[in-house]
Amino acid sequence: MRTFHCGHRVVTSYGNHHENSTVCKLIPTALSFITTVGASKKVIAIRREDQSVWERRAPFAPTHAKKLVKDGIKVIVQPSNRRAYPMQSYLNSGAIVQEDISEANVIFGVKQVPIDQLIPDKTYCFFSHTIKAQEANMPMLDAILEKRIRLIDYEKMVDEKGQRIVAFGKMAGVAGMVNILHGIGLRLLALGHHTPFMHIGPAHNYRNSSMARQAVRDAGYEIALGLMPKSVGPLTFVFTGSGNVSQGSQEVFLEFPHEYVPPEHLKKAAEHGSPNKVYGCEVRSRHYLERAEGGGFDREEYKQHPERYISTFSKNIAPYASVIVNGIYWAVNSPKLLTIPDAKHLLKPAHTPWLPTSIGAPALPHRMLGICDISADPGGSIEFMNENTTIDTPFCLYDADRNKDTNSFKGPGVLVCSIDNMPTQIPRESTDFFGDLLFPIAKEIIQKSDATRPLEEHSFSPTVKQAIIASNGVLTPDFEYIQELRQTNGKSRPLSGMDQSTQQKHVVILGAGRVSAPVIEYLHRKPETAITVACDKKELADNLAKKFPGVYTSYLHVGADSSSNLRELVSQADVVISLLPYDLHPVVARTCIEEGTHMVTSSYVKDAITTLHQEAVDKGVTILNEVGLDPGIDHFLALECIHNTKALGGRITSFESFCGGLPAPEFSNNPLRYKFSWFPKGVLLNTLSAAKYLRKGQIVNISEGGDLMGAAKPLEFLPGFNLEGFPNRDSTIYSKLYGIEDALTVFRGTIRYKGYTQAIRTLQLLGLLDPEPNPILHHQGPEITWRFLICNLLGLEDDNIMYENLKSKVAEITGSEYAVELLEELGMLGKAGVVKLGSPLDTLAYYLSSKLSYEKDERDLVILRHDIGIVWPDNRKEVKGINLVVYGDASEHSAMAKTVGYPAAIATRMILDGEIQQRGVILPFATDIYEPILSRLRAEGIISTETSKIL
Repeated sequence: MRTFHCGHRVVTSYGNHHENSTVCKLIPTALSFITTVGASKKVIAIRREDQSVWERRAPFAPTHAKKLVKDGIKVIVQPSNRRAYPMQSYLNSGAIVQEDISEANVIFGVKQVPIDQLIPDKTYCFFSHTIKAQEANMPMLDAILEKRIRLIDYEKMVDEKGQRIVAFGKMAGVAGMVNILHGIGLRLLALGHHTPFMHIGPAHNYRNSSMARQAVRDAGYEIALGLMPKSVGPLTFVFTGSGNVSQGSQEVFLEFPHEYVPPEHLKKAAEHGSPNKVYGCEVRSRHYLERAEGGGFDREEYKQHPERYISTFSKNIAPYASVIVNGIYWAVNSPKLLTIPDAKHLLKPAHTPWLPTSIGAPALPHRMLGICDISADPGGSIEFMNENTTIDTPFCLYDADRNKDTNSFKGPGVLVCSIDNMPTQIPRESTDFFGDLLFPIAKEIIQKSDATRPLEEHSFSPTVKQAIIASNGVLTPDFEYIQELRQTNGKSRPLSGMDQSTQQKHVVILGAGRVSAPVIEYLHRKPETAITVACDKKELADNLAKKFPGVYTSYLHVGADSSSNLRELVSQADVVISLLPYDLHPVVARTCIEEGTHMVTSSYVKDAITTLHQEAVDKGVTILNEVGLDPGIDHFLALECIHNTKALGGRITSFESFCGGLPAPEFSNNPLRYKFSWFPKGVLLNTLSAAKYLRKGQIVNISEGGDLMGAAKPLEFLPGFNLEGFPNRDSTIYSKLYGIEDALTVFRGTIRYKGYTQAIRTLQLLGLLDPEPNPILHHQGPEITWRFLICNLLGLEDDNIMYENLKSKVAEITGSEYAVELLEELGMLGKAGVVKLGSPLDTLAYYLSSKLSYEKDERDLVILRHDIGIVWPDNRKEVKGINLVVYGDASEHSAMAKTVGYPAAIATRMILDGEIQQRGVILPFATDIYEPILSRLRAEGIISTETSKIL
């Protein structure tokens, strides 16, 4: 028995007798065709779509298959009962339905192909989603190169004007618009408003788009009758772009009673429009893109240099949009339509004067209700949508703190629909539409493409040639950039020994002290974050790595005379957290800028770093400082209160703040009433610092090395702690930084237990806080005892005197019995040896680092207090007190480690996730920085309380 395929009929021959005599006459013709064409006959395959259970589209409909068969092309269709067109329809067209498609020269599909189903040396045509080095599809691209497949991507088939020729865009626009209208109905209902949108279902619920449009038309009829609640206000729909996607979505929009307004009139429509219609606004590139320098828009320049332009969409368009329907194509380096910080600003609850206030209806949290991101490009033009929604779960509520809720329509945020395969919700129309566009180009590909031959031997038209991404095992010249982009996207090249297949972002932490542990613990919660800890005492880093599996360690020594591996570490990181001594931050910051790596520190920003601002801006690097406790949380709590007060019409008249880390009261039994959780030199130096503050309109200056401790005063706000405080640095700069220029008092101070300042003044009197080198403390000098050092500092020539006489001499010279008690308790009148470190200050700091350190089961305490004087519009005067009291856990993190480490870790996570996008040397004073940090600190149990006193 022999079987022949003649046209669309199947003819079976049994010897000389044929089953169907009416087609016998065709057999010689068929045999002749087979003989002449033979092995040269072109064979194509339409593969089964398997990326999603919802995917019902095909690149060709049966009508297209019939035309191909008629042209002498063998068409193989992989069987699928899910496909919108049944298999019988393809059989009727003359195609062959079978599983094995290896005979085909060219294989057509719609979505990406699983790696294990890629057949070597074939030509594949489908949407590969690789041209932006999309991480999820890079393994597939690697397999395509390895298997020497010729990949032709529909997305890159464009005409001479750069317009896409083959796309589902219009169908995506239709389905997307229906979906978002359905979602807006549910969202408004959850907010307390029944609307005509409730009767619009998801796109796939309708047999075809005509039925869906009828549902929209019915809703529009109700809107025209005035059945839209007045409490919702005028609804404005913003359509980005004018291409197929925008046209498709606007075709559905036109079923409503509507009025179009230009972008410059959008605000007026949003605030004063009629509820008996909806308003549309088509926004083109020229409406929201302008040169960063000089303004204006030039389309050709933008195409060549998109990096020169910025987007004003979030300021001029988005605030007046109820629904944004996004259909623009976003290219790498192009300005984003909405960034993560933009979303934070737009989604804050705000007063809405455009809504009636007397009807008792629930107010909307903000104007923007929904975003339909039909472009569905994760992390693209809508930056905060870094993952698509699905037909199963079509919507998510995205709020100002980056939470995504897919389980409810109720709550804060904007409803987002970002399905990447919307056209499959109207699969037959989509298949017909797409196949009509593809058919003319497909014939050229079928006739010319042979993936086993060098690409240079083919004379493809520009439309096809420019869409070939890979061939013969390499990327084509126009797409070689993908490899470079992969390296840029995955900048966090893991260190040697790290698992390179799973790491997406890489954080390097410089320093392995106590603060490092909560930083690591917070960042370690996301397994996709690679963490390396680098320290000059590698054993400390190794101990941390043992607690947190997957954390890597490295040796690091930073210094002017060091040949460290700092540059290597920085080059491999997305963000560097410097927990090194503050004087090393400038070295780290400069290296970060040179390597294009962001940096976070918890220290005060110094001039040596602020001078790097423009260099950091030019390199697109963020150097974020003062995200710890003090500085850090003190800023956040102050700014929160100040900004809230101003928003309610209040005026700040005074600001007084104290902060300090202390041992818990039960562990404060030493002369300083203090213990050191890190090297004491910085703490001791602060007692010698200059200070400046504003008190009742008068500037008060204390010079460096002056009597700073003499300015201490008792603190009564937490009387059970017996506290005192003294000025800290220059407080006057915060008049401007905090925006409280009218305040007559601006003071920032340090908290200690009562007795600390007396001890420090005594140590200063004894000369033990002198930072200048002393010959007897030279490290190569003779060994000395503490008794000898004290006698030398006091001018006593002989230290070999009776102990009681020595105490008398100390009391006599200092004029204080307290000095004797202090030295005795600190063990400095005995014959213990001194570790000489050049100066009395350095030597004392080293000694106290062990003498007054925390024991294993001891815990610490952090206290922060703000007193903020306010005058309200009715002339009422109030002093608002903000208290933060945090205890450490002896078995986990100290209070100081938590309150310094968690803010630094949260800020780092915000940079990694794109929440912080300001570049240059910055402070955390913007609301979109400090508010999320405060919110997430409260989730960690770091919670402040408030008091109020009306004067």
